[in-house]
Amino acid sequence: MTRIDWDLYHCFLSVVQQGSLSAAARQLSLSQPTLGRKIAELETRLGVVLFTRSQSGLAPTQDAMRLIPLIESMAGAASALERRARESADRLSGVVRISASEVISAEVLPAILTDFCDRHPDVIIELVVTNSLSDLLRRDADIAVRMTRPVQDALVTRKLGESRLGLYASQTYLDRHGTPATVAELSVHRVIGFDRRKPAVAGLPDFDADLFGWRCDNDLAGLAALRAGFGIGVCQAAIAAREPTLLPLLETSFHIDMTVWLAMHEELKPAPLMRASFDAIAAGVKLFLQQTQRSGD
Repeated sequence: MTRIDWDLYHCFLSVVQQGSLSAAARQLSLSQPTLGRKIAELETRLGVVLFTRSQSGLAPTQDAMRLIPLIESMAGAASALERRARESADRLSGVVRISASEVISAEVLPAILTDFCDRHPDVIIELVVTNSLSDLLRRDADIAVRMTRPVQDALVTRKLGESRLGLYASQTYLDRHGTPATVAELSVHRVIGFDRRKPAVAGLPDFDADLFGWRCDNDLAGLAALRAGFGIGVCQAAIAAREPTLLPLLETSFHIDMTVWLAMHEELKPAPLMRASFDAIAAGVKLFLQQTQRSGD
């Protein structure tokens, strides 16, 4: 006997479950004559009569009743095979190399990437922690979170929102040293700043390093000093919004809104892992930036 196409068994099982050719044909999106021919072909191939007509529709014969458990088992196996194939196609694996600043790498990405890798456990993360711009064209990284608009060609970019930077201090520091009312009064406060002079950021005063009571070239160390109550320092508003003890200072005279961008090389866009990683980071960073708006409601 030649092998019988599974489609014929599938049609048989549908007629058994629906009780009539017309109902089964609707379920299978076939015409009733086409389905009738398929049942007739199966009967010929098996050499048995599968259905008899009754007042309530088509009734399976004794021969058919013996086949039903076996065909149902085949249907279950086919369904499981399809599910396994879909899971395999949807399963992401591989290495994603991500570049971001010190603060974004430590304060924002860990929660986003933890959730992503919980959903895709075969993904490996490589995090390039740098305040410099990684060259995506040279593949220093696959995906980059940037605080300036990418200008290189051949990049896929997405604007994620605005991040406001301003001066903050902890409540404990202000309780001990008072609250400055003007920028000039910062001279009598401990200010957290840089060790080596950095390029002035548009919109922020170009402070002299002599003002700083805490000098460090690492932004995370400065953020830790701010939280500890050492002095007054610059912080992203979205981070401060998560810290009830950090209070904004001199908001009208000292702040800047920086646009946050996500970028990757356009040749990586077709890769499912890169697309999924890009979309997950974009959604997570957008949610982080929205904390600023929620805190002001």
